[in-house]
Amino acid sequence: MKDTLRSVLSHKGSKVHCVVPGASVLEAVRKMNDEHIGALLVRDGSEVVGIFTERDVLCRVLDRGRDPGTTLVRDVMTTDVVAVSPETGVEEAMAIITDRRCRHLPVMRGDELEGLVSIGDLTRWVSRHQEGHIRDLVNFITGKYPV
Repeated sequence: MKDTLRSVLSHKGSKVHCVVPGASVLEAVRKMNDEHIGALLVRDGSEVVGIFTERDVLCRVLDRGRDPGTTLVRDVMTTDVVAVSPETGVEEAMAIITDRRCRHLPVMRGDELEGLVSIGDLTRWVSRHQEGHIRDLVNFITGKYPV
Protein backbone atom coordinates (compact mmCIF):
# COMPACT_ATOMS: atom_id res chain seq x y z
CA MET A 1 0.00 0.00 0.00
CA LYS A 2 1.46 3.34 -1.07
CA ASP A 3 -1.22 5.63 0.36
CA THR A 4 -0.10 8.69 2.28
CA LEU A 5 -1.55 10.55 5.22
CA ARG A 6 -2.62 13.25 2.76
CA SER A 7 -5.10 10.69 1.36
CA VAL A 8 -6.33 9.76 4.84
CA LEU A 9 -6.84 13.43 5.76
CA SER A 10 -8.62 14.18 2.49
CA HIS A 11 -11.11 11.44 3.39
CA LYS A 12 -11.44 12.03 7.15
CA GLY A 13 -11.02 15.80 7.20
CA SER A 14 -8.37 18.01 8.69
CA LYS A 15 -10.22 19.44 11.69
CA VAL A 16 -8.11 19.16 14.84
CA HIS A 17 -9.47 19.85 18.31
CA CYS A 18 -7.05 21.80 20.47
CA VAL A 19 -6.67 23.16 23.97
CA VAL A 20 -4.40 25.81 25.47
CA PRO A 21 -1.75 24.84 28.02
CA GLY A 22 -3.43 26.91 30.75
CA ALA A 23 -6.77 25.10 30.50
CA SER A 24 -7.78 22.90 33.39
CA VAL A 25 -7.82 19.15 32.94
CA LEU A 26 -11.55 19.24 33.65
CA GLU A 27 -12.12 21.69 30.75
CA ALA A 28 -10.04 19.51 28.44
CA VAL A 29 -11.83 16.30 29.46
CA ARG A 30 -15.21 17.93 28.89
CA LYS A 31 -14.11 19.02 25.42
CA MET A 32 -12.89 15.50 24.60
CA ASN A 33 -16.20 14.05 25.85
CA ASP A 34 -18.26 16.60 23.90
CA GLU A 35 -16.35 15.82 20.70
CA HIS A 36 -16.14 12.04 21.35
CA ILE A 37 -12.36 12.06 20.90
CA GLY A 38 -9.44 10.65 22.86
CA ALA A 39 -6.90 13.45 22.47
CA LEU A 40 -6.47 17.18 22.09
CA LEU A 41 -3.45 18.91 20.64
CA VAL A 42 -2.07 21.51 23.00
CA ARG A 43 -1.27 24.75 21.20
CA ASP A 44 0.30 27.93 22.42
CA GLY A 45 -0.76 30.31 19.67
CA SER A 46 -0.02 28.44 16.46
CA GLU A 47 2.75 26.32 18.01
CA VAL A 48 2.02 22.70 18.94
CA VAL A 49 3.53 22.28 22.42
CA GLY A 50 2.04 18.94 23.40
CA ILE A 51 -0.82 16.50 23.24
CA PHE A 52 -3.31 15.71 25.99
CA THR A 53 -4.80 12.23 25.90
CA GLU A 54 -7.07 9.93 27.87
CA ARG A 55 -3.93 8.14 29.03
CA ASP A 56 -2.59 11.40 30.48
CA VAL A 57 -5.80 11.78 32.48
CA LEU A 58 -5.55 8.26 33.86
CA CYS A 59 -1.82 8.13 34.60
CA ARG A 60 -0.89 11.71 35.44
CA VAL A 61 -4.08 13.01 37.03
CA LEU A 62 -6.34 10.33 38.49
CA ASP A 63 -3.66 7.82 39.48
CA ARG A 64 -1.71 10.57 41.25
CA GLY A 65 -4.74 11.93 43.08
CA ARG A 66 -4.69 15.32 41.37
CA ASP A 67 -7.78 17.50 41.18
CA PRO A 68 -8.91 17.77 37.54
CA GLY A 69 -10.51 21.14 38.27
CA THR A 70 -7.28 22.78 39.43
CA THR A 71 -4.63 20.78 37.53
CA LEU A 72 -3.53 22.50 34.34
CA VAL A 73 -3.07 20.71 31.03
CA ARG A 74 0.51 22.06 30.77
CA ASP A 75 1.43 20.15 33.93
CA VAL A 76 0.23 16.74 32.71
CA MET A 77 0.33 16.82 28.90
CA THR A 78 2.68 14.71 26.82
CA THR A 79 5.39 17.00 25.47
CA ASP A 80 7.34 14.47 23.41
CA VAL A 81 5.00 14.70 20.43
CA VAL A 82 5.89 12.76 17.32
CA ALA A 83 4.74 14.60 14.20
CA VAL A 84 4.73 13.36 10.62
CA SER A 85 4.33 14.98 7.22
CA PRO A 86 1.37 14.59 4.85
CA GLU A 87 3.67 12.57 2.55
CA THR A 88 4.25 9.92 5.25
CA GLY A 89 2.92 6.55 4.12
CA VAL A 90 0.08 4.88 6.01
CA GLU A 91 2.23 1.83 6.77
CA GLU A 92 5.07 4.02 8.05
CA ALA A 93 2.64 5.94 10.27
CA MET A 94 1.33 2.67 11.69
CA ALA A 95 4.91 1.57 12.41
CA ILE A 96 5.64 4.85 14.21
CA ILE A 97 2.50 4.49 16.34
CA THR A 98 3.49 0.92 17.19
CA ASP A 99 7.14 1.74 17.95
CA ARG A 100 6.37 4.88 19.99
CA ARG A 101 3.36 3.33 21.74
CA CYS A 102 1.17 6.33 20.98
CA ARG A 103 -2.29 6.55 19.47
CA HIS A 104 -2.24 9.89 17.67
CA LEU A 105 0.07 11.61 15.19
CA PRO A 106 -0.12 15.30 14.28
CA VAL A 107 0.37 15.81 10.57
CA MET A 108 2.56 18.86 10.00
CA ARG A 109 3.96 20.64 6.97
CA GLY A 110 6.85 22.50 8.53
CA ASP A 111 5.29 24.51 11.34
CA GLU A 112 1.78 24.28 9.90
CA LEU A 113 -0.68 21.80 11.38
CA GLU A 114 -2.54 19.95 8.60
CA GLY A 115 -4.42 17.38 10.65
CA LEU A 116 -4.29 14.60 13.21
CA VAL A 117 -4.53 10.88 12.56
CA SER A 118 -5.25 8.19 15.11
CA ILE A 119 -4.55 4.48 15.09
CA GLY A 120 -8.29 4.05 14.48
CA ASP A 121 -8.15 6.26 11.38
CA LEU A 122 -5.24 4.26 9.99
CA THR A 123 -6.81 0.88 10.78
CA ARG A 124 -10.08 1.91 9.09
CA TRP A 125 -8.14 3.14 6.04
CA VAL A 126 -6.23 -0.12 5.68
CA SER A 127 -9.26 -2.36 6.22
CA ARG A 128 -11.39 -0.43 3.68
CA HIS A 129 -8.68 -0.78 1.06
CA GLN A 130 -8.19 -4.47 1.84
CA GLU A 131 -11.93 -5.04 1.39
CA GLY A 132 -11.71 -3.50 -2.08
CA HIS A 133 -8.73 -5.65 -3.04
CA ILE A 134 -10.47 -8.79 -1.78
CA ARG A 135 -13.63 -7.93 -3.73
CA ASP A 136 -11.56 -7.39 -6.90
CA LEU A 137 -9.77 -10.73 -6.42
CA VAL A 138 -13.03 -12.60 -5.84
CA ASN A 139 -14.53 -11.00 -8.95
CA PHE A 140 -11.45 -11.96 -10.97
CA ILE A 141 -11.47 -15.56 -9.72
CA THR A 142 -15.19 -15.99 -10.31
CA GLY A 143 -15.04 -14.46 -13.77
CA LYS A 144 -16.85 -11.22 -12.88
CA TYR A 145 -13.77 -9.11 -13.53
CA PRO A 146 -13.66 -6.39 -14.77
CA VAL A 147 -16.81 -5.05 -13.20
